[in-house]
Amino acid sequence: MSDAVARFRDAWAHTRPDLDLSSMETLGRVRRLACLLNTITDDHLTDSDLTRPEFEVLSALRRSPQGLRPRQLTRATLSSGAATTKRLTRLENAGLITRTPLQRDRREVQVQLTPQGRDLIDRLYPTQLDRETALLAPLTHHERTQLADLLRRVLTPIDPA
Repeated sequence: MSDAVARFRDAWAHTRPDLDLSSMETLGRVRRLACLLNTITDDHLTDSDLTRPEFEVLSALRRSPQGLRPRQLTRATLSSGAATTKRLTRLENAGLITRTPLQRDRREVQVQLTPQGRDLIDRLYPTQLDRETALLAPLTHHERTQLADLLRRVLTPIDPA
């Protein structure tokens, strides 16, 4: 069975037979899967009036009941500081988060979900997990576990979070 990555690899092998294309077999598929998953997630979030990066901010906050500082959210969502600030402003204006200055340094803020934000992410996150589970349907439970372990081994040395 051929996929886009196999076609890209074959074209490169024809064009540049001197190149080692073995990394493309795996990482090309990881990149393509990530892009397709982002598109699927974006499509399913349109009714909620959230972008995928905003969904990721709400998810990070839901995992951290005590809240997070903006730089922690930036690191957790692999975003720039400017992008995080823009998302936080939009989410705050929508009533989904609050930003509270810290007592010890009022220049810093703690970001937390509002009850409305918690309700929204609690409604959206299970359907996101269902979509991800459906994407993995071609794999057995053992293959999913093995794939997760292999990807963890590749990701751990380079992941700043």
